[in-house]
Amino acid sequence: FLAYSQENGIIDLYKNLLTEKEGFLLPSDGFAVYKPQSLVDGNDAASSNNSSDGMEFFAHRYHSDQWNFNMHFVSAWEEKARKSVLSALGDAGFDVAVQAVGERFGYQNLTCFHASYMGVTHCDKSKMHSDIYATDDKSWNIVFPLITVDGTSPELDIMAEDMNTVVGVHYLKDVAWAMGDFGYHQTRPIDYYNPADEKVGDNWKTAGGIPIRVVFGAYCAQIDETNIAMLRHVYDGDDPAPFADQFAEFPMKEIHWD
Repeated sequence: FLAYSQENGIIDLYKNLLTEKEGFLLPSDGFAVYKPQSLVDGNDAASSNNSSDGMEFFAHRYHSDQWNFNMHFVSAWEEKARKSVLSALGDAGFDVAVQAVGERFGYQNLTCFHASYMGVTHCDKSKMHSDIYATDDKSWNIVFPLITVDGTSPELDIMAEDMNTVVGVHYLKDVAWAMGDFGYHQTRPIDYYNPADEKVGDNWKTAGGIPIRVVFGAYCAQIDETNIAMLRHVYDGDDPAPFADQFAEFPMKEIHWD
């Protein structure tokens, strides 16, 4: 899946977003649409937006003022891109993970209704939060890494169900973290690179270029009469939601495991 992301310009898009290159600096909670595949050939933001080639993805700079970090989400903006990402996930073996979740918890089916990249280079005060909640224990946010920075302390805090214990974990190759209903977590403080002061964190000066972290997450759920309204609310939350109409009819048009 990393190879797919590189070939389609997603990683190049992140290098521009996280270093705030001209044409890629977004305001807090702002978003823009790009054709990142054109960046593979070294084009700038204007060329990317005007290119007739490649698929459209949106980049969303999430809560950077409130949480003092530069987390950017990148996700499909058009149907062609959405289907391409899901197909690439299947080629990479993600269907095995979806099947394992479905069988382990006795679901009848699963649909991956939202899929997004997440990239960051610095974080000061993100907040504990849950992406999925009140879906009758039928939904999971499955997150795995694509690019990490060597030698870091744990990158993600995960809160136990009783809310009395918080464990810091690393993003590990070929390991996914799955967080279900009210699965509280947060990005831990990091200082790889802060474009505000054009400074690479002291620990990462020898990392080679600007160190970035990129992970990928998919929201997968058994969507039925008990939770379809809540899941539409979850999807149509903070991010732009170009595919909210997938919840307009029931049963769901797409089932990715049954």
